[in-house]
Amino acid sequence: MSGMAALLRRRGFLYSLGGCPYLVSTCFGCRFLSSSVSGEPTQGEDPERKSAPSPPKTKVSRFYPPSDSCCDWIGPPDQYSNLRPVIFYVPKHETPLERRLRELRQETQAWNQEFWTNQNLSFRKEKEEFICSRLKAKGIQPRDEKGQKASLTIEEMAEFYKDFLSKNLGKNVYYNREWYKRNFAITFLMGQVAFEKAWKKFGLK
Repeated sequence: MSGMAALLRRRGFLYSLGGCPYLVSTCFGCRFLSSSVSGEPTQGEDPERKSAPSPPKTKVSRFYPPSDSCCDWIGPPDQYSNLRPVIFYVPKHETPLERRLRELRQETQAWNQEFWTNQNLSFRKEKEEFICSRLKAKGIQPRDEKGQKASLTIEEMAEFYKDFLSKNLGKNVYYNREWYKRNFAITFLMGQVAFEKAWKKFGLK
């Protein structure tokens, strides 16, 4: 276990151990592992409850980095979008360029969260409806005498996956195009921030 902990400290990323999510700082020289305080149950969850679509919550998570943190922090995956939320560090003397970069990253994270939450909820809902419809057509109950869920064949499910992808093709094309645009803008701003820091470091004003 100590070897794994050492690896986590060196890499500085979030890792889940035994169903309990942990929070790891991503900054160099300040990699501290701490328990998540998201407030969401992580053990003993009913798989039925997890698979059933439900309205997204207002907040993605409720974890907070230490008050003296000096870097970004990454939290456990959101139960709807499966994305790991990031709390972005705000420097005390944040420059206008650094603020533009941070705000764009925050806005992009919110945009990503909304897209994948809606997409995943739609997928789960339509999948359940498809399975129930096919089972009903066959005269099969959703559960057998032992309480086990009835399922469809791989070929039948492939039909659903193909149909779902086809219906959402336009939406996915738009998402990919927008994602590349946002990534380019973020990368460009990161380059500008790095140049600005180097400029100040060498005393060039």
